[in-house]
Amino acid sequence: MAVRDEIVWRSGVVYFAIALLAAALLVRIIILQYVQRGKWSDMSEKFVYKTAEVQASRGDILTSDGRLLASSVPYYTIYMDTRSSGMSASTWSGGISGLSNGLAQYLGIRSGSAWKTVISDARRKGDRYFLIGRKIDYETLKKLKELPIFREGQYKGGMVAMAENRRILPNSDMASRTIGYLNLGSEGNEVGIEGAFDKDLAGKNGIAVKQRLTGGDWITIDGANSVDSRDGNDVVTTLDIDLQDVATTALLNQLKKNSADHGCAILMEVATGDIKAIANLELGSDGGYHETYNYAVGESTEPGSTFKLPSLMAALEDGVIDTSDIVDTGNGTVKYYNKVIRDHDIENGGYGKITVKQVFEKSSNVGTAKLIYDHYKDNPKDFVNRLYAMKLNQKLDLQIKGEGAPLIRYPGDKLWSGISLPMMSHGYEVQLTPLQILTFYNAVANDGRMMKPRFVTGVLRNGSVIKTFTPEVIINSIASHSTIGKAKRMMEGVVERGTATNLRNANYKIAGKTGTAQIAKDNKGYRQGNRMSYQASFCGYFPAENPLYSCIVVVNAPSTGVYYGNVVAGTVFKEISDKVFATNFFRDYKPLDKDAVKPSAPEAGNGYRADINEVLKNFDVRYKRTADDYWVSTRESGDTIRLAGVKLQNGLVPDVRGMSLRDAVFLLENSGIRVKFSGKGRVRSQSPEHGSRYFDGTVVSLEMNM
Repeated sequence: MAVRDEIVWRSGVVYFAIALLAAALLVRIIILQYVQRGKWSDMSEKFVYKTAEVQASRGDILTSDGRLLASSVPYYTIYMDTRSSGMSASTWSGGISGLSNGLAQYLGIRSGSAWKTVISDARRKGDRYFLIGRKIDYETLKKLKELPIFREGQYKGGMVAMAENRRILPNSDMASRTIGYLNLGSEGNEVGIEGAFDKDLAGKNGIAVKQRLTGGDWITIDGANSVDSRDGNDVVTTLDIDLQDVATTALLNQLKKNSADHGCAILMEVATGDIKAIANLELGSDGGYHETYNYAVGESTEPGSTFKLPSLMAALEDGVIDTSDIVDTGNGTVKYYNKVIRDHDIENGGYGKITVKQVFEKSSNVGTAKLIYDHYKDNPKDFVNRLYAMKLNQKLDLQIKGEGAPLIRYPGDKLWSGISLPMMSHGYEVQLTPLQILTFYNAVANDGRMMKPRFVTGVLRNGSVIKTFTPEVIINSIASHSTIGKAKRMMEGVVERGTATNLRNANYKIAGKTGTAQIAKDNKGYRQGNRMSYQASFCGYFPAENPLYSCIVVVNAPSTGVYYGNVVAGTVFKEISDKVFATNFFRDYKPLDKDAVKPSAPEAGNGYRADINEVLKNFDVRYKRTADDYWVSTRESGDTIRLAGVKLQNGLVPDVRGMSLRDAVFLLENSGIRVKFSGKGRVRSQSPEHGSRYFDGTVVSLEMNM
C-alpha cells in the first residue's frame, strides 16, 4: 500500500508540473501574441525583415510637340561585398585580376594594379560595402556585370548596384529656370514647372520587403506589405525648343556684345497667351552667361518708356486727348516742383510742337508728362483707376511660382507726391515685370483681349491626356475698339517713323515701343558717382498686319556706352522675329500684296451735303447722289460713295450718328433740342434714339468716338 501511494503521489507531482508548464506556455503565448506583439514585430523587422522605399520614376517635361525638356535617367552607385557568403575562394583568386583590369578600363580612377590593391585590402578588413563608383550609367553597369567575379551575381560575386534617378536637361540650360527644379531641403525651394507640377510629375513611391539571410545578405521577397511604385505623369508645356534656341542665342549674343549684367526675352503667341520661348541670362563670376534667375517672371522694375503705351491709352480711353492733338514740348524740358523731365532730343533744341501720335513715336518724356499731368492733375485718381481697369496693378496668377508684384501707387498713398503723375506717365514710380508688360502689349495685338500667360497645356498618363489647361482670358477688352486701333497705329509709327526705324524690313511689319530707363539702386538713387545704369527694352508684336507673336526683350546694365532700347533690345527682337518669320511657323502667312488690293472709297461719314460733296471732290472720290436733301448719310459701294438723304420729321429726334459734332449740334439745336456730348470724333451713339418723340427741353446725349 505504501508503494502504491508513493507511485500515485509521484505521478500527481509530474502531472501537476506538466499542467503548470502548459499553463505557463499558454500565458506566454498570449503575452507574445497580444501584449508584446508590436515589440517583437519591430524586432523581427529590424533583424529579420525590413522594408525599403522603391523610388518612382519622375515624369518627363515635354515641349509643345513632345520633345524632351527634362527627364529622369537611372544612375547607379556600385558597391562590392568583399565577404559575400556565396563567394568562393576560387572565384576570388581566379577573378580578382580580371575584375581590377576591367574596372580600370570602364571607370578609370586608378590603374588595374591599384584597383586590385584597394579591393584586396577591403576583403582583408571584411568590408561588406566597399564603394566602387557613383553616378554609373546603365550602359557602363551592363559592362561591369560581365566582369570576372561580378558576373557571378550579387551573392556569389558580391556586386551591389543601388539605383537612383537623376534629373537631366537634354537641351543644357535653355529655359532651365522656367523648367525649374526641386530643392526639398531646409529651404524647400520649388522652382518653375518642376515645382508647380510636382504632384503630377512625382508619381508614388513603392515599398519592397527584404529578408536577411545567413551571413548578413538581404534579398527582396514578395510580401503582403509590398507595394508597387507608380511612375509620375508627363507634363506638356507651351515651349517650342526651336524658338527657344532662337531667343536664347539672340539674347546671348547681344549680352556679350554689350557686356550687360543680365537680360531676358519672351516670345508669346498672341491668340492664346502661350509662352513659346523664355530666356533669362545673367553674367556669372566665370565670365559666362547662365540661367540663374527668372528675370522675365520675377524682376519688377521701373519699365521706362514702354509704359507710355498704357499711359496714353488711358487718356485716349477717357476721351481727354486724341492722337491728332498738338502738344508743345518746347526745348525738351519741363519742370514739376523740383523735378526736371528731359527729352532725348534736348541737345537739338527739343521737338517743339508735335502731335500726340508723334509724342509716342518719338518717345517724348516731356510730351507724355504734359499730357497726363495737364489732364489729370485735378483728378489723379481717374488716371490710376483707368490703369487699374486695364489690370496693370494685378498679378497674372501664373502657373509657376515667383511672379514679381506690380506696383502702381494710388493718390493718397504714403509715397504719392506732386511729381507722381508726370513721373508715372513715362514709366517711373511704377514697377512691372517683363512678362506683365508683354501681357499688356499682347492684349493690344489681340484687339484688346488680355490673355493669361500659359506655360503648360496638359498632363499625360501613359501617353493619354488626363488633364488639360485651356487658354484663359483675364479681361475681354482692356479698352474700346477705337483706342486699340489708335494704339496699334502709334506702335506701327514707332518702327516706321519713330525711335525704332532700324527694325523696319520689307517682308513684314513690326509694331512696338522702345524703352530706355535709368536703374535705381535701392534707396541710393539713379546715379552712383559719375555712373548711370540703364535698362534697355523693346516690346511689340509681329507681323503688325496680322499679329501672331508678341515679344519683349529687356537688357539690364549694358556697360559699353550703348544703352538705347532700339539698338540694344530692339536688335534682339528683330533677330528673333526674322528667324521666326523665316521658319515654317509663317508658312501660312501671306503678307499684303499692295498691287492686289482693290481701292475702296474712304469713310466719309454723315452730315451736311454741300460739305461732303466738297470733300469728295477735293480727294477725287467717285460719289453718287440719290437724294437732294440738305442732310445726307453716306454708304460705301466699292470705290464709289452713295449719298442718301437723312429724313427729318417734325417732333421726332433726327438720326445724327456718323456726323461730326458741329453738324449734329447744328441740326439738333435748330430743331429745339438741347445737346450734351462726351468724347471726340464722330457721333457713335445717341440717346434718345432717332425717331423718338421730343418735347421742349428734351436733351439728347451724344457719345463721340473716332
